[in-house]
Amino acid sequence: MGNSPQAGSAEKRELAADDPTMELDMLEQTASIEGAQVLRRDTYGLIPAPIPPDWILEGGPVARKRNLAVSSDQLAATLMWDCTAGRFNRFYDADEVIHVLEGSVLIEDVAGVCQRLRAGDTYLFPAGSRYHWTVNEYIRNISFLYPPLSREMRFVRAMVERLMAPFRRKPAGHTVRGA
Repeated sequence: MGNSPQAGSAEKRELAADDPTMELDMLEQTASIEGAQVLRRDTYGLIPAPIPPDWILEGGPVARKRNLAVSSDQLAATLMWDCTAGRFNRFYDADEVIHVLEGSVLIEDVAGVCQRLRAGDTYLFPAGSRYHWTVNEYIRNISFLYPPLSREMRFVRAMVERLMAPFRRKPAGHTVRGA
């Protein structure tokens, strides 16, 4: 995940997009030619990110992703994700905030509360939650993931930050009072 977004060159993506075997692979993964056309339009360098088969409730959704950035501690990540039509469960082991860029999804929590997310909507899926996703046609979003720290780990982190504070570099122009 720590790779630069430029790691896959535009030239390689263009060649892959024109590769007939790639198009056949897309057709095999989708239930329709329309689904393959949605995937074919991709200019974002997304790679397959299959939904676990036991999560799929209906249809044959095809999901893809592209890692965009990762935090210096390797815990938080930002990625682009898309998916074709289908109904499936999503289980969240990290806090995930999504911002819908294109398309829509109907989400349902374990209490049966439904909400439609459309382009421009932002939503938080807390770690430990499960949602049913119903994608009627297509969805593309940006996801921000961060695994929450336990109370004990937050305490340890705060202690380490306090211990390290005297050793951190001071910003340019910083003056010490009384000196």
